[in-house]
Amino acid sequence: MKKLNRKWYMLMILCTIVALFIMVGFNYKVFKSSLKSGIEELGTSSLSQSKEQLEGYLIRRIEVLRTTASSVEFMMESGATAEDIEEFLVYESNRYKKEIDDNFTGIYGVFNENYIDGAGWVPDAGYDPTTRSWYEKAKAAEGEPVLVSPYVDAQTDNVMMSISKMLSDGESVISLDIEMDAIYEIAENISVDGMGYGYVIDDKGMVVAHGVTEGNEYQIDNTKMYQLLQEACEADNEYFKADIDGDSYTIFTEKVMNSWTVVLFVKDNELFADARNILKQDMIVSILISFLIIAFFTLAFVKTNESIKLEKESNEKVEDMNKKIIRALVKTIDAKDRYTNGHSLRVAEYSKEIAKRMNKSEKEQETIYFAGLLHDVGKIRIPVDVINKDGKLTDEEYEQIKIHPVTSYHILKDIFDDMRVKNGAKFHHERYDGTGYPNGLKGENIPETARIIGVADAYDAMASNRSYRKALPQDVIRGEIEKGKGTQFDPQIADIMLGMIDEDKGYAMKETKSLQKTIMVVDDEPMNIKMVSIILKDSHMYEVVGATSGKEALEKLEEQEIDMILLDVMMPDMDGFETISIIREKYDMPIVLMTGDRNIETIEKASQYGVDDYLTKPFLPLALKEIIHSTLT
Repeated sequence: MKKLNRKWYMLMILCTIVALFIMVGFNYKVFKSSLKSGIEELGTSSLSQSKEQLEGYLIRRIEVLRTTASSVEFMMESGATAEDIEEFLVYESNRYKKEIDDNFTGIYGVFNENYIDGAGWVPDAGYDPTTRSWYEKAKAAEGEPVLVSPYVDAQTDNVMMSISKMLSDGESVISLDIEMDAIYEIAENISVDGMGYGYVIDDKGMVVAHGVTEGNEYQIDNTKMYQLLQEACEADNEYFKADIDGDSYTIFTEKVMNSWTVVLFVKDNELFADARNILKQDMIVSILISFLIIAFFTLAFVKTNESIKLEKESNEKVEDMNKKIIRALVKTIDAKDRYTNGHSLRVAEYSKEIAKRMNKSEKEQETIYFAGLLHDVGKIRIPVDVINKDGKLTDEEYEQIKIHPVTSYHILKDIFDDMRVKNGAKFHHERYDGTGYPNGLKGENIPETARIIGVADAYDAMASNRSYRKALPQDVIRGEIEKGKGTQFDPQIADIMLGMIDEDKGYAMKETKSLQKTIMVVDDEPMNIKMVSIILKDSHMYEVVGATSGKEALEKLEEQEIDMILLDVMMPDMDGFETISIIREKYDMPIVLMTGDRNIETIEKASQYGVDDYLTKPFLPLALKEIIHSTLT
């Protein structure tokens, strides 16, 4: 029996060793795959930093050109002479070189059919500026600033680049010359942790700048390199692979302002050299650990169930915490938009119900629910005054609103691996007929999650209160959903939404909270009550009711419904704390103290009485508005 047990024990050890080696091999494969993905992400990230650095440099120079162009246009419209314009360009050229960038060499252009050079250069007889690339490219760009490929300056032999822009008259063009030193410096630093080198190429695939040196250059012949640069110029993805003379390369690409492309060449052997050494070391360590595991096998077996249980509980706690964080983030976004409080939660619930009726699994329903919760997270980047504007948005403001799906995608892409959550946020404003944004996707090219959220989002927008209207009648909403089938909405998903509407006999699927709030200001100084009314007069959401004593406040609470109280502490007869005690016995509403008392004892006492916030006089108007908005949200 003892020998039999020993045989079983040895067999168990042998099976364990085999299993461990299989596990090590599997882990090696998985880790290598993950490492490859991570390194490629690192390459993409490294190139993105170079792109942002280059774009930042160029954008600042473009803004200089825009500003100068506006001034020149004004001068031209005001009847300025060529001499006046030349004097202005000379002054601005010198000032920009001194104050902004010593790489600036001058501003010049064609104005009212006259060539004027702010650097003092006088062209030869017969010089025709309209045949120059800076003029032709600016004309072709129709008013948008354009980057002109570098050239060698005839006066200085320095390599220059131009930024040009056509003026509003359709014939005049202004151009700014910049020496390439800063561009070269950026190109020289393109690498992945010191590996590889980079190029900056124009829209024709020609090299603008590069970081090739004798120490880092790969042995790639010029013809093949030219082909690769052409492919990089036309590439839509962030990177692609190339095999050259038996060596594998990864070529990362990023577009710069739709004119240039930043390219990073890295040999895969360099990318993965350190990684392979790490993997070998990990394998050796894993084998040693395997023997230790066998030594303590019996103890581990006993503790396994307990460990599994603890791990499950820990995972559940982490998952619960993640859900709470997500909901807190959603509340933060909804709180920023005072007109759409609770919108994200309702869209998530409607989206989940649609997914359920589409026979999605519970896991898929949950994913779509989270996608609905987070679809508007990008609004965190939109200015509050744009989101909460009462009147019609300007074209510029509307463009800011339209960009929030893209911002949502970039916020979520590093949080969620599931593409459905990211795509649901990015494409929920696409239309089935292809006229939506940001990408103009059409039909089933729009990710399904985004099509679901798009219907749920549109429904809730119509079934919610706004500053300018209440929630639309249910039959009106139904008609709009019906009308949008095949144009705005996926017909199948729209039909599911119509079925939900038809089943909702009591119109329960709508926002029930009113946007209008009544705020009572209790202060024995009438001027303070008036000040609050003045601060809030521009908001249509708040009605201010005044009371000059705690007794009057209690009487008004009996007479009308109050949503929030701003309460002074120092009042005759009955102070603020005594007033709070009486109010709390009968009413449950937010109370914010508003007093000139800054003593810590008063602040601590306010906390003990359960007030929602504490505001000291004289207060900032914006602070008052933020406290009211945050408290009532």
